[in-house]
Amino acid sequence: MPQDHAPSGEGAQVSRLLLVRHGQASFGARNYDALSTMGGRQSRALGESLAARGLTPDLVVRGNMRRHTGTVEGLLEGVGSSVEVRVDDGWDEFDFQHVVEVYKPMYRNRTLMKADLARTLRPLQAFQEVFEGATARWSSGEHDEDYEESFPAFRERVAGGLERAAELAREHKTVAVVSSGGPIAMAAALLTAGDSLEAAELATLWSALNRVSVNTGVTKLIAGRRGLSLSTYNEHTHVETDTRLLTYR
Repeated sequence: MPQDHAPSGEGAQVSRLLLVRHGQASFGARNYDALSTMGGRQSRALGESLAARGLTPDLVVRGNMRRHTGTVEGLLEGVGSSVEVRVDDGWDEFDFQHVVEVYKPMYRNRTLMKADLARTLRPLQAFQEVFEGATARWSSGEHDEDYEESFPAFRERVAGGLERAAELAREHKTVAVVSSGGPIAMAAALLTAGDSLEAAELATLWSALNRVSVNTGVTKLIAGRRGLSLSTYNEHTHVETDTRLLTYR
């Protein structure tokens, strides 16, 4: 199997960080954080795909959320091997329910939220519109005092998780980090733009990346002598053979 090489052309063998978005969660259920049946299938499909491609991780890091745990279980089942798993809550998703409720206070009542979405006759699309409006307000930097975790605080939390994952990559060939769409999009935005963007521009880039994130999509980072480099974003060929496996929420 061909080896990954440093982007600088130095030819040195390097390590890989695979940032994995969790499988489909249980949207609309009492506990959103639990994987759906489809989420379990997606996670196993990813594990089987990684094993077939020779990308079995020798360490797994996960966020501290139930959907992360379930995804790791399915992934390792698909891989067919036991791998050390560590927890780093720097990879937890931002509290999107809180962000949505600040934007639309009536959604604090789940019954009212479901009724409001149902009346549109397209509840998933309607929620996506609300979600995008809510995250736009949150990431604007104009209302930081309204949130338990501001967008700048979220950025710094993810940057810390990324730094810790980079340290682990120095000791392992392939590290899989199971997280959520928000943190993975932020990691990709930071690696793409670094400190070159203004806060508003970073928020725009993050939002664009987060919007297209696929359940169990894989973002590959190369850890070389010069640090981390973004190799691919949101790769999801393992769910394209069966279109039923391709979901975004």
